[in-house]
Amino acid sequence: MAGGASCATRLRRLDEEAEITIFDRGGHVSFANCGLPYYVGNVIDEASKLIIADAALFQERFNIQVRLRTEVVRIDRQSHEIETRDLETGKSARERYDALVLSPGASPVRPPLPGIDLPGIFTLRSIPDSERIRQWIETRGARRAVIVGGGFIGLEMAENLLLRGLDVTVVEMLNQLLPPLDPEMAQPVEQRLAEKGVKIALGDGVAGFEKGENGGVMVRTSSGAGYEGDLVLLAIGVRPETGLAKSAGLEIGERGGIRVNEQMQTSDPRIWAVGDVIEVRDFVTGQWALVPLAGPANRQGRIAADAICGRKSVFRGTQGTAICGVLGLTVAMTGASEKSLKRAGQGDYDKVYLHPSQHAGYYPGAKAMGMKIIFRKSDGVILGAQAFGEEGVDKRMDVLAMAIQKGATVHDLEEAELCYAPQYGAAKDPVNMAGMTAANVLRGDCPTAAWESCRHNGYLLLDVRDADEFASGHIPRAQNIPLAELRLRLSDLPKDTQIHVYCGMGQRAYYATRLLRQHGFEAFNLPGGYRTYRQFMQTP
Repeated sequence: MAGGASCATRLRRLDEEAEITIFDRGGHVSFANCGLPYYVGNVIDEASKLIIADAALFQERFNIQVRLRTEVVRIDRQSHEIETRDLETGKSARERYDALVLSPGASPVRPPLPGIDLPGIFTLRSIPDSERIRQWIETRGARRAVIVGGGFIGLEMAENLLLRGLDVTVVEMLNQLLPPLDPEMAQPVEQRLAEKGVKIALGDGVAGFEKGENGGVMVRTSSGAGYEGDLVLLAIGVRPETGLAKSAGLEIGERGGIRVNEQMQTSDPRIWAVGDVIEVRDFVTGQWALVPLAGPANRQGRIAADAICGRKSVFRGTQGTAICGVLGLTVAMTGASEKSLKRAGQGDYDKVYLHPSQHAGYYPGAKAMGMKIIFRKSDGVILGAQAFGEEGVDKRMDVLAMAIQKGATVHDLEEAELCYAPQYGAAKDPVNMAGMTAANVLRGDCPTAAWESCRHNGYLLLDVRDADEFASGHIPRAQNIPLAELRLRLSDLPKDTQIHVYCGMGQRAYYATRLLRQHGFEAFNLPGGYRTYRQFMQTP
């Protein structure tokens, strides 16, 4: 997998004399498994394009031996040897090691449910998996697909099967898609899928599988509902492949991955482990986590190689920076979500929402993004960020990911100097706007109210949009005073009641909140405006 190959090549660059051997039970030593959904969808038209490096390249360029279809079945820690089995001949052998690096990855979860072994039920982890799915579609003339799981892989496969002309249904046990995100930030993805014809069943776990009446597989859920597909894809997560480590007596962590130190060293000083098989420290919360991402795996491989060669490199932990494209919509996140902070018992945080355009509004093609920034109330340190939009999301999330890694505050985002030309950004980039919005909260210039409060009474809800906007849709109980009329109608508002102010996307409500507070009103901005309200009200 990614971490193992990175470790081996880094080792060669550090030590020309080392004898390095890679064992892999599969048929490919280094391939882009993140590209597998796009091979199924014919976006990538040849499997060979997914192969990053083959055994010959490792030998010729790096003098690294690669033994494919060879499984390591046992580790003898006392004699510092591994036992291998050739999967084609069945022949066993033993190999001595001075340093051993484990990078077996993680396997797709395939729960022991009734009917799980019926033909037409697939998982996706390797090139052969993707080829089997392609062949099934083509030979069976598949027209319906049921995807179990609404995470990143599930939604990428939904997009690619839709591109292949299949009717797609996504069944997710939780009440939202993309579980790592906060629910309101995943809602636009659900809306986009529905607009494109994908059927979505949330809050209903799979109970089993049956032969369908129309020749396919019937997916039965806990509620008793049934969804029939000509193929079913299980995308309900992955589980670290720790069997070899467990049998060798290596320490396994509380989350089920191999426990390693900051140099990727296991409980045995001669054995390292990297990639999806290990537990890592969450960079923000400090808790142990399983984060199966290629970027951290590659860095871990390099660090293990450094450690083996006596260098002092350490792994800082991971922020879970991730991105997904779904039918023209991009969604991304980095750092802590609000959900993860609550699970960790951390209450010292606040959040803002905003909807800036990806570039200058006067330049053709400006499209709004949705952003959520989470920061510590005590010092303004950025804890996490999430965003969605059709363009510009990746650029901003990368900036925010680096800001989190460097311990930056929202005030640093205010002052960040970023590229600007009208087709690329704005003089106040969305990153700057995020910092300014959050900093206004910290300074008390524009305190915010939580959108969850819209479900309760006890305050005045003020809509400062124009009358025609208000008429086209508004929050129940809201009073409408357009911003342009607000100074002239202050007497219409009570000074003994909290006023929660909103507009379309947040800017006019900010102006109104500042105006009201300077006139003695207890006003609070509902960040992100009516657009964010619609996200919240469509989530459980």
